[in-house]
Amino acid sequence: MTEEPIPISVGAINILEELLAKMEDMVRGARSMPLSSSAMVPRGELIEMIEGLKRALPEEVGRARSLLRDAEAVLQRAREEADKVIDRAKADRERAIAKTEIVQAAAREAERLVGTAEAHAKRIRGEAEQYVEGKLANFEVALQKTLKAVERGRARIAGRLADAEEITASEDDDD
Repeated sequence: MTEEPIPISVGAINILEELLAKMEDMVRGARSMPLSSSAMVPRGELIEMIEGLKRALPEEVGRARSLLRDAEAVLQRAREEADKVIDRAKADRERAIAKTEIVQAAAREAERLVGTAEAHAKRIRGEAEQYVEGKLANFEVALQKTLKAVERGRARIAGRLADAEEITASEDDDD
């Protein structure tokens, strides 16, 4: 029962990618400072975009929480189903034992049913846990990629702002 992992919503990724692309375009299209590799960028717009990124991240965190709740629900349903199968097997076993003519055959069959039910329950639990682990791992990777992209964008902006401040400071010193 191996399923493809559910990707992060296209809308959330699109928002993040769009904001990062706008930030990159803004920096690439910014006016160059004379005799420097630094550029002037509109601080207010850039800060607004960074805040947009920050607002988009909680949505992904909410999706992670929702996925965890869903995983718990899947595990709980698997446990309940396994318990029902075991209970039915035990009830079958008790009925079989009650029939005196086939007591020994019924006891063997009941034990087999219980073993089969327990194996089935174990398999269901394992598949459910594997499914949930796969979903969480994929979500973790996507979140890490998003965070790295934000960190790179912030580092670029911080570096350019620092360069602009150094240039401004050196111009002030020359006066």
